Amino acid sequence: MRFILFISFFLFSFYFAQAQSDTSFYLSKTLAGDIVDFNVDNTGNIYLLNKNNQLKKLNTDGDSIAVYNAVNTYGDVYYIDVTNPLKVLLYYKDFSTIVEVDRLLNILNTIDLRNLNILQVKAIGLAYDNNIWVYDELNATLKRIRDDGSLADQTTDFRQLFDSVPDPTLVIDQGGLVYLYDINKGVYVFDHYGSFKTKVAIMGWQDFTVIDKNLVGRDELFFYKYQLGGQGIRQQPVPAPYRSAIKIKIMPAAVYVLKKNMLQVYSHR
Repeated sequence: MRFILFISFFLFSFYFAQAQSDTSFYLSKTLAGDIVDFNVDNTGNIYLLNKNNQLKKLNTDGDSIAVYNAVNTYGDVYYIDVTNPLKVLLYYKDFSTIVEVDRLLNILNTIDLRNLNILQVKAIGLAYDNNIWVYDELNATLKRIRDDGSLADQTTDFRQLFDSVPDPTLVIDQGGLVYLYDINKGVYVFDHYGSFKTKVAIMGWQDFTVIDKNLVGRDELFFYKYQLGGQGIRQQPVPAPYRSAIKIKIMPAAVYVLKKNMLQVYSHR
């Protein structure tokens, strides 16, 4: 995993430096369809979600290798976490339910957060120990829950920590730290024990992620990178072919650009 993260950061740094000229990347494939969301795991497999909540897994060549068809049970898929390809998380916000599926998208487990009296959640993510981070909005706490739905740990009530309680949409566990991203208030950083470390005033970024303690994201015009503890934000223009994208994801071998009814894959030459 550390090697994969290093390669991801290396590629991002290289790409960031070359962003003003997109000649280092070429359009290698276009996947057409009514795609509303996607994700890519650390081995290059692509997960495509269509408007009917069908999840399809493709290999690096774009060939279908698995399909998840339990589309009408819990409403719309709100978030897909592929941090661990052997335990993919599908979060159904309307039903406060997390479905865990294996590498072939067979159901492994289902967690109804309502059984823990967690009734309002937008942000979930895989934890360092393969448990699941959940931000409980009503109780203003970050909780780590086990596969059986029991509570493993939780933070202090955020209303005791902050004057204005965050409303995160992302939880990312990476490199020994846990990041909560609130697009309107910034990034809140905790350790694995739930102790608050720092807040970074980065707002308005789309496709926020963390690569080796580097916070990265974009808007319509620029890619941004900020090193945790650093002095400033680096930026480079978004290349013309990527503009008007719904979502962009940078991975070790390619850049994935979601546009209306298609996912474009730009590979490194």
